[in-house]
Amino acid sequence: MDNSGPKNTCCGSLRDFFTSAKFLIYMGHALSTWGDRMWNFAVAVFLVELYGNSLLLTAVYGLVVAGSVLLLGAIIGDWVDRNPRLKVAQTSLLVQNSCVIVCGILLMIVFQFKEQLVELYNGWILTTCYILVISIANIANLASTATAITIQRDWVVVVAGQDSSKLADMNATVRIIDQLTNILAPMLVGQIMAFGSHFVGCGFISGWNLCSMCLEYALLWKVYQKTPALAVKAGQKEQHQELKQLSPPSDMENNQSPEESSQPLMNEATVVARPDSPKQQGCCYQVAEPLRTFKAGWVAYYNQNIFFAGMSLAFLYMTVLGFDCITTGYAYTQGLNGSVLSLLMGASAVSGICGTVAFTWVRKKCGLIRTGFISGVAQLSCLMLCVISVFAPGSPFDLSVSPFQDLYTHLVGEKTLPEVDQSLSSILSSGNATTPAPAEELSPLQSYMSVSLLFSGVIAARVGLWSFDLTVTQLIQENVIESERGVINGVQNSMNYLLDLLHFIMVILAPNPEAFGLLVIISVSFVAMGHMMYFRFAFKSLRSRLFLCCSPEQKVETVDRPSLPTTV
Repeated sequence: MDNSGPKNTCCGSLRDFFTSAKFLIYMGHALSTWGDRMWNFAVAVFLVELYGNSLLLTAVYGLVVAGSVLLLGAIIGDWVDRNPRLKVAQTSLLVQNSCVIVCGILLMIVFQFKEQLVELYNGWILTTCYILVISIANIANLASTATAITIQRDWVVVVAGQDSSKLADMNATVRIIDQLTNILAPMLVGQIMAFGSHFVGCGFISGWNLCSMCLEYALLWKVYQKTPALAVKAGQKEQHQELKQLSPPSDMENNQSPEESSQPLMNEATVVARPDSPKQQGCCYQVAEPLRTFKAGWVAYYNQNIFFAGMSLAFLYMTVLGFDCITTGYAYTQGLNGSVLSLLMGASAVSGICGTVAFTWVRKKCGLIRTGFISGVAQLSCLMLCVISVFAPGSPFDLSVSPFQDLYTHLVGEKTLPEVDQSLSSILSSGNATTPAPAEELSPLQSYMSVSLLFSGVIAARVGLWSFDLTVTQLIQENVIESERGVINGVQNSMNYLLDLLHFIMVILAPNPEAFGLLVIISVSFVAMGHMMYFRFAFKSLRSRLFLCCSPEQKVETVDRPSLPTTV
């Protein structure tokens, strides 16, 4: 009996963990992000393949996605706030996966019958298919945004309860899942497309999302059953009914008469209907409702006490110092091959995981606000290596070459373009213009010191970046009231996409490698401005806490003095 006791205790603990709401959220998030990462990687490859190895469709898709989240982020967040949690999670899950499945099937048809579709109606049928794929994929991305807001920004907070340490651990675990799926999921779908075909890849992604949708749906329901607090949302009559479904009626409720039991529901219905009564005044009022929601969301975001913290996170998106297509393209111009880049991306993911682990440890030692300060200093210090790389040997940085030369030559129609853009100019000109041979060929790099410093700084800065991201995320979770949690996070996503759009516009204006050093300096400047905003927020927050710590002593003195005898 002595030996079986610890074994039973250990087995019971493992069983409790694997059936807990926290673990079920991790499982559902892993399935969701795995499907998202596969689709985001594959859709760009599919669009490039369909349009003759051109980036036009991919660029249009990226612009549509970013613009949609920028304009509809606040409206999506408001929809999350106004509806019951389970309804929001289930609806966004079904819409997202259904759209991906439809896109996969549509792409399979296009890949299989592309030659026939080109001949029908002068190719308009194929163009319609492209428009449908981009539109449906954009709807899937909007539904994914709603899922991220409701699960990562709301459900996680409710499951963690009032335990700040548990919330930090859950946020860090969710972010580690993001990092791992960001590496493994593209590798899997890439191998399937390489050894199979794009047709097989589309079928695999559609099948995966169909199976994943069913599993995620079941996991969401299990989490909802295990966490009754998820059914409670201020001002929602439907959620009171959901509470009754989760818990059996008590004896008091069974003994009530029908008139007594129906009276609260009638009152709630009248309370809910009153705000909706002005909406029935006219059609123009209803049409303008999204605009009012958009404005109210941004005003609410501006009035939050964590406004500068959220802005600081958004400013970090205005950078070329990440492992996206821009940095990858620059690395190719500097002589790095795909094998080296894959190793660097793996090192970046490991660095990001170290940042999430460091966040939980530093937060316990120094507190949440100071963790953001330390993370910001660490990130800025590492990014100084990127600034040094601009002036190091082997850097193509040249101020004598105008960063806007490519844009100018394209607008005025000159025939000479920089050597780096000759392949792009040949695609745009479609053989109508001839470009002369370059004056001189690119010589092999004399030194890899510049690019080595650049990627060393980028990889090392990921520790501070992800720790800072988790800090701001938890600050928003803990400081935004429940009724505004969705709309504030929706506006935060819009701000992130806005700065991300600006960084792409910056690259479009200065695309040549000689100007990349200037983009690095601008990126580090925006990161520095973002952390200055956070330092301002941290200073005000710590000063207000210090004032609150000192004020009780002053209050005690003012309260105790009147209690003393006024006469001798």
